[in-house]
Amino acid sequence: MGKSLFLSALIALGFIGLTVLAHALEEDVLATSQGDLKITFIGHASLVMTFGGQVIYVDPMGSLTDYTKLARADLILITHEHSDHCDPATLGILRTPKTELVLTEKCAEKLKGGIILKNGETRTVRGLQIEAVPAYNILHMRSPGQPFHPKGQGNGYIVTFGDKRVYIAGDSENTPEMKALKNIDVAFLPMNLPYTMTPEMVADAAKAFRPKVLYPYHFGDTDVSKLSALLADQKNIDVRVRSMK
Repeated sequence: MGKSLFLSALIALGFIGLTVLAHALEEDVLATSQGDLKITFIGHASLVMTFGGQVIYVDPMGSLTDYTKLARADLILITHEHSDHCDPATLGILRTPKTELVLTEKCAEKLKGGIILKNGETRTVRGLQIEAVPAYNILHMRSPGQPFHPKGQGNGYIVTFGDKRVYIAGDSENTPEMKALKNIDVAFLPMNLPYTMTPEMVADAAKAFRPKVLYPYHFGDTDVSKLSALLADQKNIDVRVRSMK
């Protein structure tokens, strides 16, 4: 009986530990002209940003955490229709009748009631300016002539929080549109192969548009230290690595 109770206690502690780990999400805080922007890193391509009393989700995916324990959404941004970015079941947990949803035309085939932004369009939603940046592949192909992410279907988003511009690239390579961006304070750039960018591609893009803070995200098994080494001489680009596999 004593041994059984001991084992039961260990198992219980294990479950408690897993629960704590599941909810010990990393957070960064960025000061803006209109108050702090808190960024919570859920994982993969999923983020939560809290600003001015509003909760903004980006590409929430249900397998990463227990969304029933997180705050409901004021705004949700969906970059494209792939299931690790566009998860209707998770959106069903986070949405309320007042939640605004910004998405692409392809995502709108799965989801109802959203605001469609096409590449290059800008819209103010819940007091935040949102710009849709093209997100697509140039080199990486599913099969000859079939890119993993065709041009014109996916969005990256630039969201303006006070005086800070935050760019979430979505699934994209280092496109001309990305490299032409200006005045980006924070950038999230994907680095998972074969779907998006190599560390060299991310470094090339970062050197072109020079974000003040760069978060590699959606990086899978890519060696993130390669990116840090490639940008080691770029003293004005702060590369920050968080748990975003």
